[in-house]
Amino acid sequence: MDFSSLKRLSFKHKNNKFFFYIAGYSRLFVPNWLYFLRLDKELLRIKQYDADYINGRVEYYNKLDGSYVMPQDVDRLSDLKLGKKLKAYFFDTYRYSRFFRSKLGAHFLFGDINYIPEKPSIVKSRPICDNNINAVIFKLNSIRHYIFTHDNKSFENKKDMLVGRAKVSQKHRAKFLEMYFNHPLCNIGQVKKCEKYQEFLMPRMTITEQLDYKFILCLEGNDVASNLKWTMSSNSIAVMSKPKFESWFMEGKLVPDYHYIMIKDDYSDLEEKLTYYITHPDEAKLIIEHAHQYIEPFKNKKMEKLISLLVLQKYFRKTGQI
Repeated sequence: MDFSSLKRLSFKHKNNKFFFYIAGYSRLFVPNWLYFLRLDKELLRIKQYDADYINGRVEYYNKLDGSYVMPQDVDRLSDLKLGKKLKAYFFDTYRYSRFFRSKLGAHFLFGDINYIPEKPSIVKSRPICDNNINAVIFKLNSIRHYIFTHDNKSFENKKDMLVGRAKVSQKHRAKFLEMYFNHPLCNIGQVKKCEKYQEFLMPRMTITEQLDYKFILCLEGNDVASNLKWTMSSNSIAVMSKPKFESWFMEGKLVPDYHYIMIKDDYSDLEEKLTYYITHPDEAKLIIEHAHQYIEPFKNKKMEKLISLLVLQKYFRKTGQI
């Protein structure tokens, strides 16, 4: 095994899946009624924080207005079982659903959801639009999506280039590669060996290696861009078009050229935008500062727990169950 392969086995800038799953399995052996008895105490923690901020996030994730009544034949929390697939979704859900009575009903849609459900449903992601009330966002697949970096390299000491590595199965990602694969300001490529787009195949890069670059490409895939969180927590800048989907990270609240560098949907202004921020480093560093400020609350585990419980509580209330 060569040195580059050893580097890729490093856990740096990665969440530890072993401990995530050990913790998840361990919770299965604790009676749920013990957690139900603690629910009121957990919810009182809101006094420790900015209540307006907490409630604002709860309202953002859960827009239900109480007009829907849950049918009697809905799946109950007691029906939520650990399966062979989507284990991370199950453990993220069970971690908080165990605080509520198992007879309560809920619609859970696991996976990449890029549409509006017909019924009020718990989802990881949803389209950014005015009529997404039935898509109640929850923090799902956190082990993959919520990685925060410890980037010790300053913006000034990074390469004046855009870096990007991703699986390419969507036309919009392929279009970007077709336009900029050999561009002198870009080190981009796809990492999936498949029949399509093999001309863009490039070696994988660790997060550490990507952090050597000033700009990191964060294009959406089936829904949100999974690398956006660690990019915004670094001393590099996320480059992307205006997001069309959102998750627990509230991508719909991100401000273009304030939290990230926005490029047009047709990507035609990429070179212009990169050149501008290369030659205006003070403005670039302001974007990094704003991104760090946005990221900070998501690192507070106790506050994240409180918001998660409040989102579920509102879901059960607004569907006429409590």
